[in-house]
Amino acid sequence: MQRVFYERKMVENTPQPLIWILAGEASGDVLGARLMHAIKAQNPAIRFAGVGGPRMEEEGLQSLFPMRDLAVMGLVEILPRIRALSARLDQAVTHIKAVKPDLVVTIDSPGFALRLLRRIAGLGVLRVHYVAPQVWAWRQKRVKEFPGLWDELLCLLPFEEKFFGQHGLKTRFVGHPVLQSGAQNGNAERFRKQHGLSETARILVLMPGSRRSEAPRLLPVFGRMLALLRQSMPDVVPVIPVSPVVAHTVAKETARWPVKPLIVTDLHTKHDAFAAAGAALTKSGTSTLELALAGVPMAVTYRVNPITAFMARRLIRVPYVAMVNLLAGREVVPELLQEHCTPEILAQEVQTLLENPNAAAQQKAAFKTILAGLQGPNGTLPADAAACAVLEVLRAGGIKHASS
Repeated sequence: MQRVFYERKMVENTPQPLIWILAGEASGDVLGARLMHAIKAQNPAIRFAGVGGPRMEEEGLQSLFPMRDLAVMGLVEILPRIRALSARLDQAVTHIKAVKPDLVVTIDSPGFALRLLRRIAGLGVLRVHYVAPQVWAWRQKRVKEFPGLWDELLCLLPFEEKFFGQHGLKTRFVGHPVLQSGAQNGNAERFRKQHGLSETARILVLMPGSRRSEAPRLLPVFGRMLALLRQSMPDVVPVIPVSPVVAHTVAKETARWPVKPLIVTDLHTKHDAFAAAGAALTKSGTSTLELALAGVPMAVTYRVNPITAFMARRLIRVPYVAMVNLLAGREVVPELLQEHCTPEILAQEVQTLLENPNAAAQQKAAFKTILAGLQGPNGTLPADAAACAVLEVLRAGGIKHASS
């Protein structure tokens, strides 16, 4: 097939550079929205196309197809949807060829994003990948597959810049976006008043995951855990912050719980819930950093298909799955995974977090140290640092900006 090269146009010929942007899940949608906002603040002429969720749509993106079509994880969970995902990949590639963007930004979702980057490698379009694939955690040899996939990799964790740089990949640490999440700005009194909760009600945040394939694995265990917990803590109030993408799934899965949960989809209400919470159970990932920023004592729990778990255990090369533990280099929060993710163990851990002030205080002290290491370069906000990096790639590729 003949390779197609996009002509790099100067600003006088391209007054409105086009960025094609992809996010495949709720966390990527948040990152994408902040990135779009920061880019437009530096260059209002930039246009966007691509795939994203509701928050990116609020920034003006018209998503090529629903982002929820890509929100799936797990080796076994993906298999039934391979054909549908392949069709969406073809659709994305076709659209990129048609609209001829000046640059493509892919955000996280490596299963889909890296395939997309590989498919468009011959088009000559500039490419940036935002959120480094966590190959340092498992299958480190995969890093050898990355050269040629992107012009620059934007990473969120400080040690990633060195790791990928050692393999000849142009990488830039831009800071972790959780610091811009506002998770620390919630109002506990407002949350209790909004939901008619007493001052003594014990609020427990439950975060089962942002993907439709994740939530159904943890929610049944959470429900049985609550049945046990309410025997000693009848005033416990479960709160489940979820993305709108999975809210219906969560409502269906929790309909018969012994304690009716509050399902929260609004970002500010979620942060208010954090402020009011005495403890949290969460899956691994960025949610641990959000809770740490809000100062919520937590335990990390996770359950996936047994086959997926078996394969992951053979491949993972890091001692912890919780991001806060990984960054601290020690177990700051308990990790209750797979066979340890039982109603009895979870209930016991929640009771400890809610009733043992020393355990909670030790976690909170560690959180402050961990978060200090996630600041962007020279104190720059992560989204602004990422926007600068994207615009610099455009500039280096021959596009001048109104801001330069």
